[in-house]
Amino acid sequence: MNTITSDAGYSSQPSWFARAENWLDDKGKGAWIAAMVLGFILFWPVGLALLMYMIWSKRMFSGKSCARRGKSFSLPTRNTGNAAFDAYKADTLRRLEEEQTNFEAFLERLREAKDKAEFDQFMDERASRTRDDGTAEA
Repeated sequence: MNTITSDAGYSSQPSWFARAENWLDDKGKGAWIAAMVLGFILFWPVGLALLMYMIWSKRMFSGKSCARRGKSFSLPTRNTGNAAFDAYKADTLRRLEEEQTNFEAFLERLREAKDKAEFDQFMDERASRTRDDGTAEA
């Protein structure tokens, strides 16, 4: 009697399509658009298929970059049978997702502060030019 079970249909390697999709996601929306344009140039049905896939998967009109969207920590939630480990894993994943959210919020605040500083500098330069122009005419 053999107690070893095999996962006949399970492969740890993603398909070529999943690897290509992940690669394009890592490169960003520009890579998707470049692939679509190349598809139209080489063989128009390929470009049309890529365009339809980008629209269907919401990669074309998403507010955030598709590269950022795929970086979530949502890993497969397979139950290992060890309750303590499963609880630890769930807690760790929750903590990592919280840290990722906090870091993205920090980056957004940093971008906003930089934009505000650049705008303030522009307004200061504009005000000084206006003052200089006003004193030169008088």
